[in-house]
Amino acid sequence: MAKPLPAEEETAALRRRLRKLVATITAGCAGADAFDEAAAALASLREAEVGGSGKGARGEETRPAEDAEAEAEAVPAQFLCPISSKIMADPVVVESGQTYDRHFIVKWFSAGNQMCPQTKQVILNTTLIPNLLIRSMIAQWCTENGFALPPLENQEEDYVSNSERRTFDEIFNKITSSSNSTEQKQAIKGLRLLTKRSSEFRALLEERPESISQMTFARFSTPGLQNDPQVVEDMVTIILNFSLHDSNKKIIGDDPEAIPFLIWALKSGDMGSRSNSAAAIFTLSALDSNKEKIGELGAIEPLIDLLDHGSIIAKKDAASAIFNLCMLHENRSIATSSGIVDVALRAIGDQSLVEESLAILALLSSNYDMVELMIEFGGATCMLQAIRESECKRSKENAAVILFSICMYNRKKVKEVEEDESTHGSLASLAQNGTPRARRKATATLEMMKRTKPMHNRHSSC
Repeated sequence: MAKPLPAEEETAALRRRLRKLVATITAGCAGADAFDEAAAALASLREAEVGGSGKGARGEETRPAEDAEAEAEAVPAQFLCPISSKIMADPVVVESGQTYDRHFIVKWFSAGNQMCPQTKQVILNTTLIPNLLIRSMIAQWCTENGFALPPLENQEEDYVSNSERRTFDEIFNKITSSSNSTEQKQAIKGLRLLTKRSSEFRALLEERPESISQMTFARFSTPGLQNDPQVVEDMVTIILNFSLHDSNKKIIGDDPEAIPFLIWALKSGDMGSRSNSAAAIFTLSALDSNKEKIGELGAIEPLIDLLDHGSIIAKKDAASAIFNLCMLHENRSIATSSGIVDVALRAIGDQSLVEESLAILALLSSNYDMVELMIEFGGATCMLQAIRESECKRSKENAAVILFSICMYNRKKVKEVEEDESTHGSLASLAQNGTPRARRKATATLEMMKRTKPMHNRHSSC
């Protein structure tokens, strides 16, 4: 007689089965039995996940309320999951645009909830997109503040059926082998939709790692596809969808055609293609090896151009990609020589992309040459204005970090900051009410001003 599965394995098996059933249903090829089976699996999973008392889904003891409150006070609000109020281990974006910790939003949807917990918007597509920018910012904050970075849970394996393999191969053969460009375009569009809605189809790239090179070659060798902007956008988005599967990031990075094609689309495509190229580069840059390749192949300059001249969505995608790439020190000098300081300061000044631009400049502010450029482009005035006017605590924090570096590297700027402080008292307020890091930087800048006061007084009395 077979031994019963442990609770953990049984729950994991239920999740896998439910995901396959939902993929079948959303693909529009499910019979009535599939709906009944999905409902039964969902009910069983809900009982397994929600049942019990005093313990979470994995049997861990619930943290005392006072510990959660202390953590919530210390950690920037945007790093906390709105459901659990805990620092996010695996932040993901849902269809409404809100970010949650994967474990808790999956649990929310598995319990039968169909609305976004914050916006109350009905969620029709429960695909979760990793928010790597927030994940990177959490990692940086944890390192700087002595917090242990929450570990990522192991993502469930995607089981690909023979039927799914056949569907993929049929579509892909039309893309690479058909002599009818209209049929090829329809197949490319179909692959875009399948890789968007089904993680199983995204997982197939592991079995067919040469697919992207073959697809880009088909576009290049077919006159009817070469200059079609919709084909370019669809192909860029296919690569973006593939890149959402963690194990695909290295496969795509190692493909000799993938990153060069994304950079070409970033330079030459329409706004939709450029935005999705930036988003794909952002997800791929989660790997340090990809960060290096992307920087060397020349993606940073067109990303900065997109940050400067793109639509608001494209600007956000570009900023996220630039931030991630600049986590690698070698890419920071490339970004600086490509004009990131001037572009980011203008984005802060015109209020078009304040939070993201401040995050990038804070990352660069440990380097003397980069800080000198910030000073040249009016960085001190810009940071003082951000501290006064921004409603985002993280933005105030980053502005304080940059302002401290400006004062450290150029003591002449201390007098300018001191004059502003005597009028507005922004740093004194931040030293009392900011995030822990903002308080430290504001206090250090105020101490610097105190130390330079006797020097200013001696000079004025001579």
